Amino acid sequence: MNDEGAHNIWRSYSDMMSGLLLLFVLIMAVCLMQAQKNYNDKLAEQASRLETQDELEQTQSALSTKESELEQQSLTLTDLQNALELQAATLSTRESELAEAQATLEEQRTLLAQQESELEVRDAALVTSQQKLDEQNQLMSEQQQKIDQIIGVKADLIDSLNKEFAANKINVEIDSQTGAIVLDSSVLFDLDEFVLTEEGQYTLSQILPVYCQVLLSEEYLPYVAEIIIDGYTDSQGDYLTNLTLSQNRAYAVAEYLLGISGGFLDDDHAKELQEKLTANGRSESNLIFGTDGQEDRDSSRRVEVKFRLKDEEMIQELSDIIADAQMTGETGG
Repeated sequence: MNDEGAHNIWRSYSDMMSGLLLLFVLIMAVCLMQAQKNYNDKLAEQASRLETQDELEQTQSALSTKESELEQQSLTLTDLQNALELQAATLSTRESELAEAQATLEEQRTLLAQQESELEVRDAALVTSQQKLDEQNQLMSEQQQKIDQIIGVKADLIDSLNKEFAANKINVEIDSQTGAIVLDSSVLFDLDEFVLTEEGQYTLSQILPVYCQVLLSEEYLPYVAEIIIDGYTDSQGDYLTNLTLSQNRAYAVAEYLLGISGGFLDDDHAKELQEKLTANGRSESNLIFGTDGQEDRDSSRRVEVKFRLKDEEMIQELSDIIADAQMTGETGG
């Protein structure tokens, strides 16, 4: 009886403890479920807050961008307003300029009408002027032929000299620009002497008559102003001594020429020769230098025979021709 009661008591106690344990488990399960629910709610709330914060940051960034764009647009609007004001001022200026241009255009139209009227009058006079111009051109052409003839005298004279020497089979080199001939002093004179040698006299007797006959011919005599004999020395010795020697040598050649002139010239032409002939000593001026830059003393010792045309008379004749042409043009105009 006691054993059965005790058994029942432990059985009841065991059932009670099982019930309590089950209750404790249920309570724990409920608590865990509630804690899990609270944790999930907090996670959801935190995620929502983060999402809201991101949206807020995006909104703030977009707002900042909008503000920047608005400021830029404001600046652009200001620039546009300034540009518009400038264009308005420019337009006003252009309108003023246009008004002035229109006024000027009217004046120019009036002036053009006057000019057209004057042009008609000038056209009528142009025909007459052209006829006069043709006449003047014809006159100028004829005068140009005269000028060309005068300018060509020296070239013709030099050509005639060359032909005449060639016809007489005399080998003489004539300067193509000046018409001068150069005679070697060593052929004409002994060293430091001014008396002509026999060889020198023979050389002069062959050259000078031909040269003078051409210059004093009827064709060229009116143009020849002077027949010149220049004596030169080298640079050895002092200047005055060389000047005296060169002068004496030039004088000796001139004296010889005048002495033989009666043999190839008539009295009138011999007188012309005396009037036109000059003899000059040039001392050591105008030295001759070789290709090496050194003085060629043999070539420097020389006698040159040349001529001078009546340049002043020729220039005066050209001036007279031009003056006649201008006078004719003024008279015709």
